[in-house]
Amino acid sequence: MMVEFSIIPLGKDEGVSESVAQALALVDKSGLDYKLTPMGTVVEGCWDDVMGLIKACHAEVLKDAARIITKITIDDRPTRPDGRLTQKIESVEKHLGHALKK
Repeated sequence: MMVEFSIIPLGKDEGVSESVAQALALVDKSGLDYKLTPMGTVVEGCWDDVMGLIKACHAEVLKDAARIITKITIDDRPTRPDGRLTQKIESVEKHLGHALKK
């Protein structure tokens, strides 16, 4: 499964990169395949591993914020193997006939 999530601390400064870095340190150490985007992070793995990681990231960011919002989008397709982080993009590029900006 693939999950895109973002954690938004409220009541802090306008910038959130410090909070994002705290969460991404956990994502990076998790061993799961992931991709950071400007608007969130996409992680690929089994349900328990991914959801456990998001829970840990949520708790980590909440340590330094009075309130946070965590948004989660789940793409669960059990019949497809891992590696969809790149396969989904490659499929779109194949239909277009050229590579897209990354």
